[in-house]
Amino acid sequence: MSADPTQVLAFETDCHIFSGCGFPGPGLHSFLFEPLWGEAGLTSAYFNKPMLLALLGSVIIVAFFWAAFGRARVVPNKLQMVGEAGYDFVRRGIVYETLGKKEGEKYVPFMVSLFFFVWILNVWSIVPVAQFPVTSIIAYPAVLALIVYFIWMSVTFKRHGFVGGFKNLTGYDKSLGPVLPLVMVIEFFSNVLVRPFTHAVRLFANMFAGHTLLLLFTIASWYLLNGIGIAYAGVSFIMVVVMTAFELFIQAVQAYVFVLLACSFIQGALAEHH
Repeated sequence: MSADPTQVLAFETDCHIFSGCGFPGPGLHSFLFEPLWGEAGLTSAYFNKPMLLALLGSVIIVAFFWAAFGRARVVPNKLQMVGEAGYDFVRRGIVYETLGKKEGEKYVPFMVSLFFFVWILNVWSIVPVAQFPVTSIIAYPAVLALIVYFIWMSVTFKRHGFVGGFKNLTGYDKSLGPVLPLVMVIEFFSNVLVRPFTHAVRLFANMFAGHTLLLLFTIASWYLLNGIGIAYAGVSFIMVVVMTAFELFIQAVQAYVFVLLACSFIQGALAEHH
């Protein structure tokens, strides 16, 4: 473990303003974690905190829905009511609204799982001890976006065939005349390359920025606890509270947007080409 004071949070050091040390601000090192055991670089041993949080998140989701629906009742208990509310929010508020009931029903289980998985990976950011959004590491949203991408592509070609699927992805419309080749190139580049990239980056960038701001104000609150700086530390702490509340909202919104975009991709794949 590095002894560099910038590699740890400020409240783990004796570093304060007017004490002769610089502000140990957050940086890329705040998103790097050593393996929980073994040595870095060994695939079999490279199991770190974000991986543990992702695994725990999966277990929590499965356990919750198992407990809520394992013995479903006609008159639901409180846990079942919460589970049904969450399930219906995704089913009716996102899937049905985007794909319609007939086409969307088969995608509901996947979209519900995706929503709650993304949400819990986000919400780890404000959970004591965990205090890290797993989706702020690009690999996690990238893999989720890749899964959506493969479903999107498979639905496209299964519904329309190879030629029809190609037309669907390139926005083929012979009425465009001479500009058709240019439109097809732009649409192909946008659909096949840009969309999956932005799908992943949108989630990653929002959670990365949010966690960085939380770290910044949290570290500043501790760093300013010295002399006249205590007054500013209070202001910084208020910002921690405000940013935490704001992050709660953003975490849910980002899960919603991620699933909404996944549904919109599939909706485009199912749409009849004209």
